[in-house]
Amino acid sequence: MKVEITIVPKKGLLDPQGKAVQRALENLGYSNISDVHVGKTLQLEIKDPQTPPSPAQITEMCEKLLANTVVEDYTFKII
Repeated sequence: MKVEITIVPKKGLLDPQGKAVQRALENLGYSNISDVHVGKTLQLEIKDPQTPPSPAQITEMCEKLLANTVVEDYTFKII
């Protein structure tokens, strides 16, 4: 069992990496892309699948360490 966490810049904030990727895609002929956001995905493996972390625990991990909630949003799922 794993927890997959996706972290991306908040909408409306400048994302220089995303803009660079968008321009590169346009230069390659992919002109139908309107916006790109570059983020990160983390996968946490659970030691004991019988006792996975609760959503509250995952939220706490994200807010205390994994994401900068001032400029980033995150989502997670247990897989």
